[in-house]
Amino acid sequence: MFNALVVNKDEDEKTSAAVEQISVDQLPEGNVTVAVEYSTVNYKDGLCIGSGGGMVRNYPHVPGIDFSGTVEASDDDRYSPGDKVVLTGWRVGEVQWGGYSQKARVNADWLVPLPELISSKQAMAIGTAGLTAMLAIIALEQHGLQKSNGSVLVTGGSGGVGSVAIAILSKLGYEVATVTGRPESAEYLKSLGASIIVPREELNEAIKRPLEKQVWSGCVDTVGGEMLARVFGQMFYGSSVAAVGNAGGARLPASVMPFILRGVNLLGIDSVMQPYQNRLKAWERLASDLPMDKLEAMITPATLSDLPRLGVDILKGQVRGRVVVDVNA
Repeated sequence: MFNALVVNKDEDEKTSAAVEQISVDQLPEGNVTVAVEYSTVNYKDGLCIGSGGGMVRNYPHVPGIDFSGTVEASDDDRYSPGDKVVLTGWRVGEVQWGGYSQKARVNADWLVPLPELISSKQAMAIGTAGLTAMLAIIALEQHGLQKSNGSVLVTGGSGGVGSVAIAILSKLGYEVATVTGRPESAEYLKSLGASIIVPREELNEAIKRPLEKQVWSGCVDTVGGEMLARVFGQMFYGSSVAAVGNAGGARLPASVMPFILRGVNLLGIDSVMQPYQNRLKAWERLASDLPMDKLEAMITPATLSDLPRLGVDILKGQVRGRVVVDVNA
């Protein structure tokens, strides 16, 4: 028997999450069993710990869309007992049981070998959020992002994706600006490498004019909604915005003018179903381009029993940086 955070739904359709003891026999089918060491907390995790957010199909359910650990048993030639692995995406923790458990059984196709320069703990400080940030930066680079072109904007800088994006962009030599609605986070954001702090109220309003002064050479947007629509009008000619989230709403009240008059590109970043080779490249880049001292500064430690509270907090925007869950503590 081992511990897991299990979400149950009662006859009134109300969900509740608590740490329970479960057995290996209860784990879903899969060809690799992993002794989980660490997990993390993402916005999706908050939904799955709580109401399910329309993502969880069956109960009881074990959330946790990310985990890292050591292979315990494998029926797949690519992995052997003792191998260090990381899993993000593939709807694990949503449709499939996830990483809020001391053991997980999954499909080998969903795993990635953990780079030697990254520990299991660091891998979950990175997690889906860090992987998404890296994929966004790679996409911007592929579409012509240059250090000489001006500042790169990161919206939602205090969150997981934003924090990692700032740290990477700063290490790569870009001047980084970031948007935050938390004035008390300014020093934290500067410590990650942001040199310009933009108050949320300056961008969090409807479009004033379809085209404004050109300010940003690139953008990693975690917010969506009206802020994203506003940012389009401030992008330099031929620049790109990598959109990774919709914390500010799924509706996009944008003008077509920045796209047809300034050649602005909107790049959609999906981290859930990314092909294996793209994941591998991103993790290799994270090992080389993410300053690990800054990553450590983002970490808030947690245990399985902390997760019901953290699930509520992250949905309220009250989680800063990256939560690392030690599932064995």
